[in-house]
Amino acid sequence: MSKRHAFPALALGVSLVFSPLAVAQQQEVAELRRQWERITTQPGEQGDALAALAERAETLVGEYPEAAELLTWQGIILASEARERGGLSALSRARSAREALERAVELDPQGLNGSAYVTLGALYDRVPGGLIGFGDDDTAEAMFQRALAIRPQGIDVNFYYAEFLVESGRQDEAIAHARRALEGEARAERQASDEALRTQARALLRRLEG
Repeated sequence: MSKRHAFPALALGVSLVFSPLAVAQQQEVAELRRQWERITTQPGEQGDALAALAERAETLVGEYPEAAELLTWQGIILASEARERGGLSALSRARSAREALERAVELDPQGLNGSAYVTLGALYDRVPGGLIGFGDDDTAEAMFQRALAIRPQGIDVNFYYAEFLVESGRQDEAIAHARRALEGEARAERQASDEALRTQARALLRRLEG
């Protein structure tokens, strides 16, 4: 970029950073993240708390429909609720999660630094396929690969991809990604959930290596 064009771009960036709307969005994103971290890393029933958080996320997305980060967190929260509840009753939540995440990556191809693709991969991996749901192994792997391209050392993507590879009978690849999850660096803003996944990766690796 030439110097002539660089300054206006910088000025625009500064104006966006300090605009009240942008600040309000970031505060709401941070609060959703904090609440999700608290709920999902504590033992006990989580379904009702996640449902209430999903309602809050839906309200915020209604206020900021073009906010990719909010859409990503809405999808993550809905996917977490679907996993917690399980069974066919979770399918509607899983579908809503997919819709939110797909909209998020339309707005932001990086998908919150790969987080949207990680969650999409997990959804396509775990949701039933065929006439019941939308699960599809090829799509799941494509989503994980997109996340890996963005954040190759991510604890979350490597752990969930390792689980997918185990189910696919690809044990050597699963071991490699479980090790990468174990060695990855936890994100400062998601320390608790990343460390929980690291613990699961350690257990998975012990099981695979026998």
